Amino acid sequence: MVNANPLHGTVADAMDAAGPQVWDDMTVEVALSVMAAAHTGHLLVCNEDARCTGMVTRARLTAVRESLGYTDRVRLRDIVGDGGPFATPLTTIADAEHTMRHRHLATLPVVDEHGNALGVLALPR
Repeated sequence: MVNANPLHGTVADAMDAAGPQVWDDMTVEVALSVMAAAHTGHLLVCNEDARCTGMVTRARLTAVRESLGYTDRVRLRDIVGDGGPFATPLTTIADAEHTMRHRHLATLPVVDEHGNALGVLALPR
């Protein structure tokens, strides 16, 4: 969760563990099952090179599953989008919080210089 003093810290000071990471070829149904088993509301999505390409939430997956164009062949790579935004450990908390509020995100993946997931930054509720 984002610290109370957002002007001086970095994301590394406030991020939580990355949590479950899944491959982008996973189907929506399997991803929802993984979320339920892990008792989490989000999954970090990785490509075949183990680079984080984005994050999906339970709400997003449920909306996709309930859409008219949904089939059981829809993969996470089909819905992750442009692969961002991300923060790095050196991103200031203030900058990360601004991005999250501007993009209406409750969580933000934190990646290293190679795109590997390190953690997740969450806004306070």
